[in-house]
Amino acid sequence: MNGMPATLSYLLITWGTITAVLLALVIYGNTLSIREDDEIYLNRTEDHMMAAEQRVLITKMDRLKRVIMVLASVSGILLIASAGLWAWIGFHS
Repeated sequence: MNGMPATLSYLLITWGTITAVLLALVIYGNTLSIREDDEIYLNRTEDHMMAAEQRVLITKMDRLKRVIMVLASVSGILLIASAGLWAWIGFHS
């Protein structure tokens, strides 16, 4: 057998793509959490406006957390499938 089988190549390319998207979303989530941790002392009007912005930010972070969990699960499954296929090909060649 010359080179890598097409199925294994597709699995690894898919895993790499999903993992790259996952990494980008984790970095984006960290930048959002930095904004959430900011502590600003404001008067009542500004406090009301900032509270609304914080609620929107927390909603975004909650949605992002769910997407990150799904992508991490898919990435892990693809990595395990790739390793299993690689081992199966190695034992049967």
